[in-house]
Amino acid sequence: MKRDMFRKASFSLMAGAALLLMAAQAADAADKVRMSGMVESVDGDNFNLKTTDGKEVMVMMAPSLSLMGIKKAGVSDIKPGDFIGVGSQPTANGINGAVQVVIFPASMKGTGEGDRAWGVRPNGQMTNATVKEASQDANGPLLTLAYNGGERKVNIPADTTILAIASATKDDLKAGTAVTVQGTDAGGGMISADNVRVGLAGAIPPK
Repeated sequence: MKRDMFRKASFSLMAGAALLLMAAQAADAADKVRMSGMVESVDGDNFNLKTTDGKEVMVMMAPSLSLMGIKKAGVSDIKPGDFIGVGSQPTANGINGAVQVVIFPASMKGTGEGDRAWGVRPNGQMTNATVKEASQDANGPLLTLAYNGGERKVNIPADTTILAIASATKDDLKAGTAVTVQGTDAGGGMISADNVRVGLAGAIPPK
């Protein structure tokens, strides 16, 4: 009961706190943060987030919020010419094995293009590139990814998480929905979010 009263009181303070947060951001007084978790409750442009490490955070969606939907997909949805983001790790056969794949819509082709270190997994690589070729080898589906300045071959194991970016609205933010939030740390367990990825139909957005 006390917890519910605290949440309502916290939500009622959000509107006034917004102006203070904007001033703090302009002065570079706050830190950028990124976290994932589940929506616990929603009140207008604010929601309560329980993070994957058990923390409770009040998220205030900024007016300039970028809201992106994430839906489940399969290896059959990946075709030559698609622009995708692949998080992968080295394997014994010398070709990286995918851990997760995100399929971008055509309008986002070229976003973050390149091949770089991916800190989510040991020795991980993140490759945002165009699918040049899709084939099969002894280890399953094999993608040849082409980006400005190079290529990378990646196997897609059966347990790879495959997702696709889709449109979303604030109505998709509901209790029990998985999200990834990026924004400004306002202190006191509050965040002013400028980017939210929301899982659709049970999907879990990538970290």
